Amino acid sequence: MADYDLEALSLSELKKMQKDVAKAISTYQDRQKAEARAKVEAVARDLGYSLAELVGTETKSSRAPAAAKYRHPENPALTWSGRGRKPQWFVEALEAGTTTEELAISQ
Repeated sequence: MADYDLEALSLSELKKMQKDVAKAISTYQDRQKAEARAKVEAVARDLGYSLAELVGTETKSSRAPAAAKYRHPENPALTWSGRGRKPQWFVEALEAGTTTEELAISQ
C-alpha cells in the first residue's frame, strides 16, 4: 500500500483523494453484495427455490390518503385534509371572512 504525505497535499488534492476513496469503498461494497447475492441465489437454486420465493417480495407500505376535513363552499370537489400547505381557495376564504368551522366538513 502506498504511503502518502498528506501534509504536502493541497486542499483540492485532499478533497479529490477523499472523493476517490469514497468511490472505491462504494464500488467495493457493491461488488461484495453482488457476490453474496449470487452465492445465496445459487444455494436457493440448488434447493429448488428462487431467492424471491424464499425472501418474499419487498412491498412498500402505502398509507391511505388523509380524509378531507375542509370543503370549498362553492365547489364541493375541492377539499383539503388539513395537512401540508393550505390550498389557495382555503386562504382566500379565510381572508374573505369565512371561518375554518364554516369550511369544515361535518361528520
